[in-house]
Amino acid sequence: MSLAPVTTTSTHHSAGTPAVPKIRIRGLRKAFGDKMVLNGVDLDVMAGTSMVVIGGSGSGKSVLLKCILGIIEADSGTIEIDGENLASLSPRARAAKRSGIGMLFQNAALFDSLPVWENVAFGLMAEGSSRAQGRALSIDVLAQVGLDAAVCDLSPAELSGGMQKRVGLARAIAAHPGILFFDEPTTGLDPIMGAVIDGLIVDCVKRLGSTAIAITHDMASAARIGDQAAMLFGGRVVWQGPAARLLQSGNALVDQFTHGRREGPIQMELRK
Repeated sequence: MSLAPVTTTSTHHSAGTPAVPKIRIRGLRKAFGDKMVLNGVDLDVMAGTSMVVIGGSGSGKSVLLKCILGIIEADSGTIEIDGENLASLSPRARAAKRSGIGMLFQNAALFDSLPVWENVAFGLMAEGSSRAQGRALSIDVLAQVGLDAAVCDLSPAELSGGMQKRVGLARAIAAHPGILFFDEPTTGLDPIMGAVIDGLIVDCVKRLGSTAIAITHDMASAARIGDQAAMLFGGRVVWQGPAARLLQSGNALVDQFTHGRREGPIQMELRK
């Protein structure tokens, strides 16, 4: 079975000019020692689109996001945002591009030593907002994710897992980013709370008009969040298409993964 990246049809404007993806990745490679995690990833995410990236544990989903964010340096390949290759920009310009990305981490990643409102406003205050401005904005953003002002002075340890996710989402959207990343947003949540968080994510992305990438193992979550979907396997994108087709993709690797079948082409490829 060929693991060649999927060829997708380019999106065009009505005038016939090719649309520039908000995020364009070509030939991205990253190895840790002898383990090749990303082995030539190609991916386009169009502006205003929510892209869901699926794949097994260790398939490189989180590494992909970290390379875009600059937390990890890729070994080779290009990452473009708004048509600009990040590697060709000055460090200041590159940092400015990446500052336009909001991130909801898998475990919320809140600062235990700070109250909720300071967690939400942390980035804004680091860029010069006063504490009064930060607190006021936090109250407003927390309301957008269904939390009232009573939680502002609580510590993260006093919150349930679902509330921590909401605070993490509030922090991610506080600066009205043009790009949002979600790392396993429903991990550790019951199905009902997972659906609630997914609904909030969809609402926030639409309200901001942001472009989003979410990585997940949860197929129900993927269907709720995603407009488009891609699967990583063997360090490459092996399928990309509408998220609504995830369960009927016609790709044997995707079908085995999304239907949770124990035996199939994934095992055959791994044994090679």
